[in-house]
Amino acid sequence: MPENIPKDELLTVIASEEPEKIKLALEQLHPSEIADVLESLPKKERDILWKLIPFNDMGDVLSHAQDPVRAGILEQIPAVEVAEITKSLDADDIADILNDLPDNVLDDVLLSMDIQDRQRLASVLSYSDNTAGGLMNPEIVSVRADVTLDVVSRYLKQKGQLPDQTVSLMVVDRENTYLGVLPLAVVLTKNQEATVGEFLVSEINFPADTPAIDVAKAFEQRDMFSAAVVDADNKLLGAITIDDALDVIQEQAQHTMRSMDGLADDDMFAPLLVSAKLRALWLGINLMAAFLASYIVGRFEDTIQNLVALAILMPVVASMGGVAGSQALNITIRGLATGQITKANSAILIKKEVGVGMLNGITWALVVSVVSFFWFNNFALGVIIGLAMVINLIVAAFSGVVIPLILKKIGVDPAIAGGVVLITVTDVVGFATFLGLAAVYLNI
Repeated sequence: MPENIPKDELLTVIASEEPEKIKLALEQLHPSEIADVLESLPKKERDILWKLIPFNDMGDVLSHAQDPVRAGILEQIPAVEVAEITKSLDADDIADILNDLPDNVLDDVLLSMDIQDRQRLASVLSYSDNTAGGLMNPEIVSVRADVTLDVVSRYLKQKGQLPDQTVSLMVVDRENTYLGVLPLAVVLTKNQEATVGEFLVSEINFPADTPAIDVAKAFEQRDMFSAAVVDADNKLLGAITIDDALDVIQEQAQHTMRSMDGLADDDMFAPLLVSAKLRALWLGINLMAAFLASYIVGRFEDTIQNLVALAILMPVVASMGGVAGSQALNITIRGLATGQITKANSAILIKKEVGVGMLNGITWALVVSVVSFFWFNNFALGVIIGLAMVINLIVAAFSGVVIPLILKKIGVDPAIAGGVVLITVTDVVGFATFLGLAAVYLNI
């Protein structure tokens, strides 16, 4: 956001509903900044702002907006207008926008496009948006290895412009088989009589069905600016650039953060009923987990009535287990998201986290045992809560790693479901262990 227009000040201008002031402010913003502002507004103000965005910027703004916000805006735009405002965008950005449309509306938009625009979209739309094929831009500049740099230079001048983020040209043979890349710096600085093949650089390329997160990871690890996308026969299909990879990384991070609260598809200013529906499912699941924990407690009703101190100390055991489990859970989810956890090292991680749980369990069990002894003047009670805490922290640490691994294997997002399952485990184990030991060793 430019320094002369702080975001809070811009939101105040929008709230004033004075069109000229809003238009003046919008002129100083990049489309991505306008998209950020749209995401910060309730529906009424969002609608006002959208209508005041310059028509030529609308497509760029949509390409930068988050999916829920973009989908809400697209619902209000006629198919012909969608086709028009996206006309100047790269094919991969158009595909991202069109993927948020219902199928019947998508067909209308495609019919509103000219033949050339439909053709350049066809290859991208044929792939899932979560793959290299869905990320790629088919509008690339390719050259053959057997031509001279002088021919390449004249060819580029004739084209007049290059796709955004282009730092290298794709090199192919006569059958369009991908061979490597030619850095633009070579075209500008080397002997013009030399051939492209003399300066050919071998670079990593991605099959079209490569998962998008794997593509983004490769860009991050290798400090890449662009990469080729090929089919099963190594024929060049398109290219992915650094901005596409950054979008994937950002979306993955945002998805993980929101998923931990069961809000993976939530818009901060979505309609009341929409947000309530999204959250109701996880509240219901959590309620069932709470009933299960309450049932366990209810099985030891007589034990609790005979020693009220148990009711006072029960939350301590469950709470400590919950925190320890959440720590392991967050580390595991982060490792799964970044690809650092594999079949080869998952067992090592489990052993390490169980060891951490055991050490912390013993340490804090001693503290809680001493406090409980002096608080209630009951040595046996101190021993019992200490043992229960050690057991629960070990189970919590183990569960914090194993639960997301299992959920990932069965196709459930660990970031969404992991927390609910973990809380159930730590509550049930904590209450059952503490009250069960009390019932046995205190003979009540």
